[in-house]
Amino acid sequence: MGRYVVQRLLQMIPVFIGATLLIFLMVNVMGDPIAGLCGDRECDPATAAQLRHEFGLDQPVWRQYVTYMGNVFTGDFGTAFNGQPVTELMGTAFPVTIRLTIVAILFEIVVGIVLGVVTGLRRGRPVDTGVLLLTLVVISVPTFVTGLLLQLLLGVKWGWIDPAVSSEAPFGELIVPGLVLASVSLAYVTRLTRTSIAENRRSDYVRTAIAKGLPRHRVITRHLLRNSLIPVVTFIGTDIGALMGGAIVTERIFNIHGVGYQLYQGILRQNTQTVVGFVTVLVLVFLVANLLVDLLYAVLDPRIRYA
Repeated sequence: MGRYVVQRLLQMIPVFIGATLLIFLMVNVMGDPIAGLCGDRECDPATAAQLRHEFGLDQPVWRQYVTYMGNVFTGDFGTAFNGQPVTELMGTAFPVTIRLTIVAILFEIVVGIVLGVVTGLRRGRPVDTGVLLLTLVVISVPTFVTGLLLQLLLGVKWGWIDPAVSSEAPFGELIVPGLVLASVSLAYVTRLTRTSIAENRRSDYVRTAIAKGLPRHRVITRHLLRNSLIPVVTFIGTDIGALMGGAIVTERIFNIHGVGYQLYQGILRQNTQTVVGFVTVLVLVFLVANLLVDLLYAVLDPRIRYA
């Protein structure tokens, strides 16, 4: 296992460099950041040249990337065009989005897996058909429609929640936004768990466990559920980074100043330092999540052994 972890960590290095290089190149072709910094009024040539030199934009792109990566390994993600260090923006944005992601992941794990197990054990029955139709509706409805509808009903019409999340963004205020963020993924987890449970239920090892007279709950938890959760864990692990980076719509609806909000503002203002810095951290989140998923395989399925 230790050798496999080292190999995976070494494999993450070229993936990280390649992903950050691709992001850096894509962001640098979005447009002229100096023009976005100056606003509607065009900067005079002297001011534009001074700003390009100050932010290192007068250098070749490859040199900008090498300089940026060198600074990243020292913990310096650059300075936004408003003069605020990107690390300060991260310090205020990432804790909020992490709390929102935790709420969303809990909804996926608890609600999605429970519904998947119930429907998988009762395949073809009314409860199974009802949950399948409900998840299909959830997948079909865009997230911004779900978010605006819940905000209108729960926040404006009935007054059960605040329509906008406060700047502190405690867990209590993130329950509904977390449900909105997790809605589509929750539906996929439910359907994926249902399919996996229904398929593995007919396996030989399950029939053997039942024939040995083991209690029903032990057959489900110790034998059926562990092997059935492998594809679900894969989906949830890769979904962590997607939830953190894809929360732009949810954060805009509920006025949450997290990672999605900062990315939106960075793209809108062509603030390359902010966009590249935040996406670089999200790449690390994706890589670490995938590594944890691979390690969890051996825990869920004892047949898996890494050389």
